[in-house]
Amino acid sequence: MHTTHRWLSILEGCLLVALGIHILNSARLLISGTAGIGMILQSFTDLSFGQLFFILNLPFYFLALRYMGWSFAFRTFCSISLLSLLTELMHRYLHIEVEPLFAAVLGGMLIGFGLIILFRHNASLGGLNILAMYLERRFAIHPGKTTMLGDVLIIIVALTLFEFQQVSFSFIAFAVMSSVVGRYHKPPEWAKTPEMKAVSA
Repeated sequence: MHTTHRWLSILEGCLLVALGIHILNSARLLISGTAGIGMILQSFTDLSFGQLFFILNLPFYFLALRYMGWSFAFRTFCSISLLSLLTELMHRYLHIEVEPLFAAVLGGMLIGFGLIILFRHNASLGGLNILAMYLERRFAIHPGKTTMLGDVLIIIVALTLFEFQQVSFSFIAFAVMSSVVGRYHKPPEWAKTPEMKAVSA
């Protein structure tokens, strides 16, 4: 029953994140982390977001295996694969039109709550979370600094490619997502061990 509950929760978390990303994509807005990089790269390739997101996370599996164990790496791989599939399905079958401000707030909230569910069930969507843990263990760099630097770099790159208003609304999505995770995420027991603290940071 515990295993069933965990995987149902991971599915629900991925659904929320996928819907949030789809809403942001529909308004041509960005989000932070690897997902944001995937959204930017869509401007330069014929690959879909789901395909780009899956490919971009491939290098991070080694770090997940090395520093967080097989169980976490497997759940993360499944979560990333599921999110990639769900975003593909939503892109094909769910067509919506939404104002940028509403998209930023709603999309950021959905992604934030989806991430909370994944974190609480010892899974993630890879990318900067895993990199932050590696840099903390290897070079004693605080995970918060890594994720903040990643977000700042995404904003800077976005400013060179997109209109200022579009980037401004994207920043609102960043802020809403961070606010939700910061206020509602309570690290579970597994996150209190030294090996897993960086994931919940």
